[in-house]
Amino acid sequence: MAILKHISSKNANYGDAEKYLTFEHDEFTMKPTLDADGRLIPRVDYRISSLNCGGEDFAVACMRSNLRYGKNQKREDVKSHHYIISFDPRDGPDNGLTVDRAQELGEKFCAEHFPGHQALVCTHPDGHSHTENIHVHIVINSLRIAEVPMLPHMDRPADRKAGCKHRCTDAAMNYLKAEVMEMCHSEGLYQIDLLNGSKERITEREYWAQKKGQAALDRANAPIAADGIAPRQTKFETDKAKLRRTIREALAAASGFDEFAALLLRHGVTVKESRGRLSYLTPDRTKPITARKLGDDFDRAAVLSVLEQNAARAAEKPAAIAEYPGSIKDRLRTKKEAKNAPNNDAVQRMVDIAAKRAEGKGRGYEKWATMHNLKQMSATLMLYQQYGFSSPDELDAAISAANTATQESLAGLKGLEAAIREKKELQRNLLGYIGTKPARDGLKAQKSEKARRAYREQHESDFIIADTAARYFREHGITKLPASKALQREIEQLTVQKNAGYNDYREKRQRAQELQTVRRNIDQILRGAPSQQKKREQER
Repeated sequence: MAILKHISSKNANYGDAEKYLTFEHDEFTMKPTLDADGRLIPRVDYRISSLNCGGEDFAVACMRSNLRYGKNQKREDVKSHHYIISFDPRDGPDNGLTVDRAQELGEKFCAEHFPGHQALVCTHPDGHSHTENIHVHIVINSLRIAEVPMLPHMDRPADRKAGCKHRCTDAAMNYLKAEVMEMCHSEGLYQIDLLNGSKERITEREYWAQKKGQAALDRANAPIAADGIAPRQTKFETDKAKLRRTIREALAAASGFDEFAALLLRHGVTVKESRGRLSYLTPDRTKPITARKLGDDFDRAAVLSVLEQNAARAAEKPAAIAEYPGSIKDRLRTKKEAKNAPNNDAVQRMVDIAAKRAEGKGRGYEKWATMHNLKQMSATLMLYQQYGFSSPDELDAAISAANTATQESLAGLKGLEAAIREKKELQRNLLGYIGTKPARDGLKAQKSEKARRAYREQHESDFIIADTAARYFREHGITKLPASKALQREIEQLTVQKNAGYNDYREKRQRAQELQTVRRNIDQILRGAPSQQKKREQER
């Protein structure tokens, strides 16, 4: 899941940005880390490149542009913007994402969405928490040095002119988040919905408070652990984290809102509802914390949904657990109630030991394969029973249904992709047409045919763009142009739907592959060899 973070800086020393990207820094103080001789320690692995700097150093190019346009000369001016695209740690092993590929994606993203800005693009293979998440830093000069085309989030003429500054508005962040999601979808990477909040909303301030608090706790526990005493507390929690834990504990035990409020009150937390929104007041505060600041899991709709589920679960009677039959074949043919798909580690294919022995594999491989097959046999049978199959025919029917569901999900995903492409093509032509309005208005103001001809020649590029857009509108039967902001919202909504469809497709594809693996393993268990008769390979 790639996430996008933005930081604005008023530091007039542009060299500090490059220094941070290329040398080790303390994660808490953000000061450079020095070796025993007091010298900077270079980062072990990174990729870095610059854009629109004309062959000069990034800092020199930025200062030269600032002097040229007379901008960024005051202390309170925002000198640069720092964007960070952080990829999911699983994208490396699961989807083949490398540092070099991430750098290419970062350079392309910067060129498309920050045109006309001098920029540094740097990719690091790891983050502060050492989770091996590849992330890309994009640092841009706040000053624009060239006129650029109108982008969807731009709403002022100055947003595209040379000599004007970059504005990171809410509309701009939503646009960039949608583009990050699109980039991850096109590259086959893991991605979450960045446009509709998160279950736990952790701000930058809370993140660093937790990191610093944990470091202080570890230092305090070090002498206690050295004396052989187990520390009482090993994990630091922020005030918001404690409140989230308290709310979750109360939610798990309550089946109604009054009971939920009473359980919270035992811990000194008062829950209030105002205008359909919840807020929580802790004993050490005078101002309540709104659910929006804690995360989507703590708002009114989510709380009431959990309470309804708890009430429904309390009304149900637990079903008796059937005994397991003795033999393997009896287990496969025993009828059980269908259960939901378990969330286990993926079962792997069993090895055909005889075929591998014929290929020349030795006793060591045979010993490993025997142990592997025993483990996968156990995992296959457990999965078979947990899915609720009573015969191999039911498994075949489930595989067919899973393949059909995968194809339907893929078809829906393709339809959303086509709709997004069409909307973006309309948006590109619309923004181009809007950008040529001054030239078109200027043509109307010309008095004579000769003056109009000269004016068109002078603004030929603008009229080529306007004519191309008008031709597109005629070909697609568009008589009334949509509002650019409304069109951008439509694209964002389609992107959210595509993200949900993309994750749904991945899950259904994994389920189909898992069932196919179970079928092959069942064949080998029953007949001693993989079945070649009912081999269903589902390709995207």
